[in-house]
Amino acid sequence: MLYMVIERFRNGDWRAVGERFRAKGRMMPEGSGAAYVASWLSTDGRVCYQLMEAPSRGSLDGWIANWSDLVEFEVIEVETSAEFWRKRAEGA
Repeated sequence: MLYMVIERFRNGDWRAVGERFRAKGRMMPEGSGAAYVASWLSTDGRVCYQLMEAPSRGSLDGWIANWSDLVEFEVIEVETSAEFWRKRAEGA
């Protein structure tokens, strides 16, 4: 499954997030099955929009916990527009 993760940096502190990422990497728990796909940042650096792939929403929980002191998370299950329309054409 694909998830759009909206990360709002606490107090807009992109520096703290960047420093931790450079020091520790993504901090994705081993064996979670979750994988980074791509990300985009707002031009002011306060919000990151990150596309993740994971077997379930719960697979992201350990990663979220590792960053929750610096980041507020919103997780939305998404699918490609092609997949959305294919399902609708099939009557889903």
